[in-house]
Amino acid sequence: MASVFWDAEGIIMVEYLEKGATIIVSYYADQIRRLREAIKQKRRGKLRAGVLFHQDNAPSHKAAVAMAAIQETGFELLEHPPYSPDLAPSDFYLFPRLKEYLRGKKFDDDSEVMTAVEVFCEGQDNEFFSKGIMGLEKRWTKCIDSLGDYVEK
Repeated sequence: MASVFWDAEGIIMVEYLEKGATIIVSYYADQIRRLREAIKQKRRGKLRAGVLFHQDNAPSHKAAVAMAAIQETGFELLEHPPYSPDLAPSDFYLFPRLKEYLRGKKFDDDSEVMTAVEVFCEGQDNEFFSKGIMGLEKRWTKCIDSLGDYVEK
């Protein structure tokens, strides 16, 4: 499983879990701290300007330890309605395009999959990522206008 952190400028950090592993709260909290360091390295000045952080409502994301890590990093957490994958940019934008890119390819091992993911991500320009983030604003507006109903299924 890949955890992909990205913004309108591109990929900030990608981390992979071994097959069969799941993200536990302590791992996710540490991941948030590593993300802060990655932003510091790749997006100079952005931490001072403030980071808007969006995540879904997975139990490991909402646990007290994870929420404390978000607060510790100084990120501003954007609320996410329950059961709303149609409002998560990775779910409605990035992952469908990545899946399309990977469709039909054969891989001998996990490292080949990871390389293919990196090639895909590095092959996208800033406009690609910006379009995905801008899609979030449009979807939020549709969600509000439809009184919280699904935007797209």
